[in-house]
Amino acid sequence: MKIRSITYFCNPGWPLDEKKLQWAGDFLFQAKSAFEIEGYEVQTTRLATVPFPTLINGEINRTIPLAQNIERITSNLGIAYVSLGPATPEYPASYEVIPDAIAATENVFFSGVMADQNGIHPTALRACADIIVRCAPLDPNGFGNLYFAALANVLPGAPFFPAAYHQGNRSAFAIATEAADLAVEAFKNVKSLNKGRNALVEALEAHGKALATIARQLQFRFGAQFGGIDFSLAPFPVDEQSLGGAVEAMGIPKIGQHGSLAAASLLTEAVDRANFPHTGFSGFMQPVLEDSVLAKRAAEGTLSIKDLLLYSAVCGTGLDTVPLPGDVTADQIAPLLMDLSALALRLDKPLTARLMPIPGKRAGDPTDFDFAFFANSKVMALESAPLTGLLSGTESLSIQSR
Repeated sequence: MKIRSITYFCNPGWPLDEKKLQWAGDFLFQAKSAFEIEGYEVQTTRLATVPFPTLINGEINRTIPLAQNIERITSNLGIAYVSLGPATPEYPASYEVIPDAIAATENVFFSGVMADQNGIHPTALRACADIIVRCAPLDPNGFGNLYFAALANVLPGAPFFPAAYHQGNRSAFAIATEAADLAVEAFKNVKSLNKGRNALVEALEAHGKALATIARQLQFRFGAQFGGIDFSLAPFPVDEQSLGGAVEAMGIPKIGQHGSLAAASLLTEAVDRANFPHTGFSGFMQPVLEDSVLAKRAAEGTLSIKDLLLYSAVCGTGLDTVPLPGDVTADQIAPLLMDLSALALRLDKPLTARLMPIPGKRAGDPTDFDFAFFANSKVMALESAPLTGLLSGTESLSIQSR
């Protein structure tokens, strides 16, 4: 198990308060050292701000200078990535500027609210779909969309990017883990599902206790509020760290076949059951291109986008790093985002969509990434057509949770 990120949350003010950012850099340096001394590899340190439209007081034309300035300052402080939070329905123009801001920076992430406790916002949802299409050609591999996620019912304080954002003025921090290997190990050579689940719960609790102890010491020393740990069982693209592999170790011949939903549910329930300070998504994570087994099953056609949407009902994060045809339209993406938003509100859970149209590729074409954090797969077919009739309107849709 590794720490994927220590994420520091703050309101850096506008114009940017460089002293606050310096404090963030100092904290993250000390925090990284504290966890490494206890034997945990820390892959990155990150900063997340309040939603950028609020930060710049609705002056959306300042978004690109904000992104470039905060990237320059934080890079000098050793902070790897910055999330400027989501565009929001209150500022419609905030969605429009995101592709240009991503193009103007290298390490700055954005998101867009498409659904929250006030309901599904169709105009914002379609704006998110448009961002995905506009970001695709920014990079030959479609990597522009690595820096954007559409958000449904996502609260502040989740440490995984691109979803991370802050609320309020008190600084905080949270831990995001890369812990799919805990699930793989838990279900190796056990004689029952209950024993495997119990082994996973015990591993989560042991690491959770150790991480929380260090984090609370940091909270005491620096005054930044400890927000919790997001044990989303994040994978890495080798079989030994594949959550798809953990599902198959339970007895599913290939993830995507029937029984996979039950296995995904069991894994997420184990995270829920474990006693540690929870935050963010904390559950089954299914990023297709970051998981070697998921990528393989998607390439075989065993795992479909509809399967991923189905598993979103019981997983932690939703749809992540899903390779789509390069000629997909915003009108085709919007219905998928509508389904994901409805799931998030009806089940009262956070879900995101990080979709990746690959320029020049069609459904079934192999990917050819030369990227250590991705497994190659094939472009997945999106069985979708533009919405018509009542669902094509602009009225917000309130969906009461169960």
